[in-house]
Amino acid sequence: MGYRVAVVGATGNVGREILQTLAERNFPVDEVVALASQRSAGGEVSFGEDDLLKVQRLDQFNFKGIDIVLSSAGAKVSAEFAPRASAAGAVVIDNTSYFRMDPDVPLVVPEVNPQAIAGYKKKNIIANPNCSTIQMVVALKPLHDVASIKRVVVATYQSVSGAGKDAMDELFNQTRGIYMNAPMERTKFTKQIAFNCIPHIDVFMDDGYTKEEWKMQVETKKILDPKIKVTATCVRVPVFVSHAEAVNVEFEKPLSADEARAILKSAPGVGIVDHRVDEGYVTQVEAAGEDKVYVSRLRDDHTIDNGLSFWVVSDNLRKGAALNAVQIAEKLASDYLSGKAAA
Repeated sequence: MGYRVAVVGATGNVGREILQTLAERNFPVDEVVALASQRSAGGEVSFGEDDLLKVQRLDQFNFKGIDIVLSSAGAKVSAEFAPRASAAGAVVIDNTSYFRMDPDVPLVVPEVNPQAIAGYKKKNIIANPNCSTIQMVVALKPLHDVASIKRVVVATYQSVSGAGKDAMDELFNQTRGIYMNAPMERTKFTKQIAFNCIPHIDVFMDDGYTKEEWKMQVETKKILDPKIKVTATCVRVPVFVSHAEAVNVEFEKPLSADEARAILKSAPGVGIVDHRVDEGYVTQVEAAGEDKVYVSRLRDDHTIDNGLSFWVVSDNLRKGAALNAVQIAEKLASDYLSGKAAA
């Protein structure tokens, strides 16, 4: 026996990736329901190689009998439907920012804090962290366990797919327009994204940080350790898929680059490609379509005691969103809902 699963936002970038990931990983399903807005209802989305699902309207859907909901439809949508779904008995795994800092909602990266899933019973909701936070804490957790992290300084290089399909279209159209000498059209980003970098993701906050940068700070504390200090600069770059991060870490205890490399080689979800030669590192293009968080350019920081710098790359649509949500669902199903599936 399997589970009845609903995917909210099924026609978006992440929703389609969730459906693909569920199929690829053979998640035990008896039924999969694709949900989206009224505008998308009636269309079809793929589930696996052979199945097409007809998209149903989220606002009219009755969640009674649904076991797990995987959602990526935006914070406002989640705020409205998630309580309705959880009240009907479904466990909602939400990929938006709306519930992440709710003290009664666990914020989970399965390689980092799988034990937090147990807290889902308070509201029947589990939050999926921000994509940039996910890949960073997957790399940080095994190092923190050994040497205790004091402070993290991170600069991100985030692909346009993190801002949705319209953002990907804008990069494509602007790039084509430059070569065709066409007028530059800008609707999704605050500045030209083609052949440019924009140090501005999400809204500005009173202290000068953007909300994206704030998310990395507070989510790392909630997931990994509240004592860790984090400062971030988040940048949108003209790449379609995958986020990269330049990470600098200060530890409580000594930890050399060689020791860190050995630790990360056996860490769950991490791939080490760290050769001090041309092409001896992973870039965003190479990480696209991959499930692992890749770490490269490991080196000692000689400017501080117990310092380390490295490069982290991951597919933001997979590990940064869909895969992490499905991994949460797998852990939830095996450890907490197994009796329900057999019923």
